[in-house]
Amino acid sequence: MDNKELIISRFRQNLRVKEQLLENAEFIERLNLVAQKIVDSFKNGGRLWLCGNGGSAADAQHLAAEFSGRYYINRPPLPAEALHVNTSYLTAVANDFNYQQIFSRYIEAQGQKNDVLIGLSTSGKSKNVIEAMKTAQKKGVTTIAFLGEFTADFESCSDIILSVPSNDTPRIQETHILLGHIICELVERTMFS
Repeated sequence: MDNKELIISRFRQNLRVKEQLLENAEFIERLNLVAQKIVDSFKNGGRLWLCGNGGSAADAQHLAAEFSGRYYINRPPLPAEALHVNTSYLTAVANDFNYQQIFSRYIEAQGQKNDVLIGLSTSGKSKNVIEAMKTAQKKGVTTIAFLGEFTADFESCSDIILSVPSNDTPRIQETHILLGHIICELVERTMFS
């Protein structure tokens, strides 16, 4: 495969994943429900928390910035934060306890009943994200998982799962950002238009 064929192939793979979601009416309903849960959280004084590892951490931080900064609408900031942005906390907990607790301890300290936690995991096996989701549920925080095809480890600790029909990390991450952008737009339109 030459470079041009590779480029075309990657575009087609990306489009196939998104077309599968577009044709899935149940998925569209769940996506809309996630946006409504976040709106309800913000209206009741709650916060949006996000967590993930590697590229998913970058996506979590990106989406938190869309909510706390702005997306399309110039509006008041919304309380959203990625759980990994405090590097002193992150490295202390990883060193003094273990890496699996880096997000769950933060949620244990900060999570409140009206909050929402979005956990991103392309593999569906991120133990530190799963632990955060479990802790969040114990505190009455709504838990939403952004995953790929593998969902089994998150099913018992997620109120809503948005599963991307792929096991290819780049295609999953590309789709997670699209889902986050759509949710942010729905939240803005509902709250500020």
